[in-house]
Amino acid sequence: MLDLKVIVQNALKTGTAIPAFNVPYLPMIEPVIRAVVDHNSFALIETARIEWIRFEAGGPEAVAKEFFRWQVADHVRLHLDHIPVHDEDRQPIDYLAIIRRAIDVGFSSVMVDGSDLSLDENIFATRRVADLSHTLGILCEAELGSVLRHEPGLFPPYDEFFASGKGFTIVEEARQFVDQSCCDWLSVAIGSVHGAISEAYRDHKKISARLDLDRLKSLAQVARVPLVLHGGSGIPQEYVLAAFKKGIAKINIGTEIRQVYELAMQSSGRISAAQDAVYEHTSWLIQEYLGLSNIQPIVTEEIA
Repeated sequence: MLDLKVIVQNALKTGTAIPAFNVPYLPMIEPVIRAVVDHNSFALIETARIEWIRFEAGGPEAVAKEFFRWQVADHVRLHLDHIPVHDEDRQPIDYLAIIRRAIDVGFSSVMVDGSDLSLDENIFATRRVADLSHTLGILCEAELGSVLRHEPGLFPPYDEFFASGKGFTIVEEARQFVDQSCCDWLSVAIGSVHGAISEAYRDHKKISARLDLDRLKSLAQVARVPLVLHGGSGIPQEYVLAAFKKGIAKINIGTEIRQVYELAMQSSGRISAAQDAVYEHTSWLIQEYLGLSNIQPIVTEEIA
């Protein structure tokens, strides 16, 4: 079994990607893993700080405990998503302490989110995490630019947002950021949008986002590390598959499977029914939408 860094590099070299599924509810973990295994695929199971603040993930320890009940090492690893430097009220977070907790319980990779900071501040925060994680053999993901959240009342009309390029990753900054931060993967902002997390809007259908593929190609050329697409739910398939060929080697999927789980729980009141719904939709995502069934070669042998 290859090191995770090699697996993601293999995905980059072959123009494919590793899906990373967010699990805001612990019972989602088992059906997601089962779908990945049944389709002979490979994926990351991930949790973000917001998913134990606003939902029911419970924190890195709870997610790890449930993950290791079901994990199949040839098919899944555990990733810590979005640990911000500041919270939603701009108050500082002890992000290093949270990341240490995740590493201690078995996470294979971690993400620090300094996207709301200046370039120099983001580099500094990311370098702190990279130094810590690399000492322990753990990969570090960072974000440059800002992938916005789909929150009605806060978000401009999508066409206006896309045309403005507001918050999109600046190509000229990407090389400096990667060189000085020492991150292993870089999340870039190229038009995708995070799902809504507020109680009033989190069950709304996501915006059908587009991707600035020309910017992505330029970012890949200067960054020279695997790039990550956050806010992967709801993007037309042709953009997603094209992005895999232009530098995206990891794609985060959260809203699609979360909403399926919540809808099934609301309609049936049974966790088992919600798990069945998650399994079916994750299977569809892997096989039909992402085209990532039978990707085991990138997991078993290093590709030159």
